[in-house]
Amino acid sequence: MKLFECQNCGQLLYFENVTCEKCGHRLGFNSETLSLVTLKETGDGWKPVGNWRGKVRFCRNAQERVCNWLVPDSSGEDYCIACRLNRTIPDLGPPENRALWQKFESAKHRLVYGLLRLGLSVPSKTEDPKGGIAFDFLSPQAEPDGVITGHESGLITLNLDEADDAKREVNRKNLHEPYRTVLGHFRHEIGHYYWDMLVAGGPWHERYRRMFGDETIDYSSALQQHYQNGPAPGWQRNFISAYATSHPWEDFAETWAHYMHIVDTLETAEYFGVKIEPRAGRKGANRMAIDYTRMASSFEAMLEGWVPLTTALNTLNKSMGQRDLYPFVLTPSITAKLKFVHELIADSAQPARA
Repeated sequence: MKLFECQNCGQLLYFENVTCEKCGHRLGFNSETLSLVTLKETGDGWKPVGNWRGKVRFCRNAQERVCNWLVPDSSGEDYCIACRLNRTIPDLGPPENRALWQKFESAKHRLVYGLLRLGLSVPSKTEDPKGGIAFDFLSPQAEPDGVITGHESGLITLNLDEADDAKREVNRKNLHEPYRTVLGHFRHEIGHYYWDMLVAGGPWHERYRRMFGDETIDYSSALQQHYQNGPAPGWQRNFISAYATSHPWEDFAETWAHYMHIVDTLETAEYFGVKIEPRAGRKGANRMAIDYTRMASSFEAMLEGWVPLTTALNTLNKSMGQRDLYPFVLTPSITAKLKFVHELIADSAQPARA
């Protein structure tokens, strides 16, 4: 995630900011340029500060305080590219549901930013009923049969309870997971969608099977066996997580999610000017200036920056009495799967946005 600055006063800005704290100007995110734009009111609408032409409108969900993205005034769209993906939002009657929905939207907008940054198409089911994406955000309290998080033909269902920190922590412990976040759910489930779009039946399919396994094995039986017996001993050598061992589809989705974790975190580190220069150990070891712009085209360069960065971040977390920020080990087998995702995206993507 990039950092931004106010075009009026130069103040440092962050992705979710809606107002410049220094000069008070309203802010909006332009998904066409992946930039946070400083705005001024013209009396009949909003216009970006500077040499921009044309007027913009806020996404309709701005009035719900869950979105700060813009749409061109001439587009005729009510919702931004991220909010157009919503098919079902939670019942906003219970006061707590609005706060949980806000957490979902924050994660979803970061997800969409990351997909656009990688040059991937993000169509809604309104635009493409067969090949588009839609989200159902469901509260289990309103669903008599409960809510199962999952993906089916572009429709992603997410349990609103996952936005509740306490409930998510209970799930994390019960499922013996070292890491469980709202953003992680979004990135995992969208991995299933892009498997359908970029892998299934295409030129990458056979290579996928050689690396991840045959996805035609019965999915329900595989999951049942996983939950009954757990992963096989030594699974850490070949899988990024225990859940990735359950089925080749889940292995791909978990790997896809971790690739997005790596890309987004490296970009954030670059914009903060992070350099890793340990003052102990062998001279030159684990030293790295994080430059995601340079690293992006080379998976090996990305990995070269990722390892010392996560070593430093994990150590900082321990200094605060927290768990490792990234509690995973990238073995050669797991690294090869991550490289597969990197090359798949590079082969499939449109030119990345500015």
